[in-house]
Amino acid sequence: MKKEIHPDGYRPVVFQDSNNNQTFITRSTVATDETISLDGVEYPLVKVHISSASHPFFTGEERIVDVEGRVDKFKARQAAAAKARETRAAAKPKSGKKIKAEAQKLGAKPAPAAQE
Repeated sequence: MKKEIHPDGYRPVVFQDSNNNQTFITRSTVATDETISLDGVEYPLVKVHISSASHPFFTGEERIVDVEGRVDKFKARQAAAAKARETRAAAKPKSGKKIKAEAQKLGAKPAPAAQE
């Protein structure tokens, strides 16, 4: 291997999946303050939200991994939209005569009568 091609601080680091506590030891330059002891050796620790050990594509499981509340926010927006639709639908629609009168006030020309 060529000397001095790796950056400073390139060392073994443990990445830990926060979903299932699976750990991976690899080399990295990532900066971290946490450490973990594995097999009697102290390593820098980096916690990740998802890895190949918990990702649905790799595990074949279908589940929702929501760390930041995105699913809850989406469901809340959907519920608010449904409530707004119901409110608009419950409002009494204007009759055809009222719509024509309002259109004439605004200067719109009446629509031609449908021929049968």
